[in-house]
Parts: sequence; structure tokens; C-alpha cells
Amino acid sequence: MLALMADPALAVDTSQTYSSGILVGAFLAFCALIVVVQLMPTLIILAGFVKGLINGTKKQEVRQSSRR
Repeated sequence: MLALMADPALAVDTSQTYSSGILVGAFLAFCALIVVVQLMPTLIILAGFVKGLINGTKKQEVRQSSRR
């Protein structure tokens, strides 16, 4: 009964919450660009590591099969 009589919460109007401007957006975009640029070499190194692991296991299989 009490829940039916409760008024809705007076929340903040979300249509006016983002009013920071274009400079803040440009700064955040620049920060995101830095993160992406630093991730690219990491992903390339990771791909090379995985290729090395795959090729290493193939070479071991060839060696083991030639010994038999």
C-alpha cells in the first residue's frame, strides 16, 4: 500500500547532462587514439607469438614423425 502512494524519484534531467563542449570531446578522442595506437604493436607481437607457437608445434611433430 505504501509503495503505491510513493512519488517517483526526482532524478536529474538527462537531456542536459552533457554540456562539456567540443574541446572535451576532442581531448577524449585524442586519448582514445593514443590507446589504439599503443595497442596495434601489441597485437602484432601477440600474433607473431601465436604463429611461432603454432609453427613450433608443427616442427616438433615433423621431427617426431621422422624419428619413427
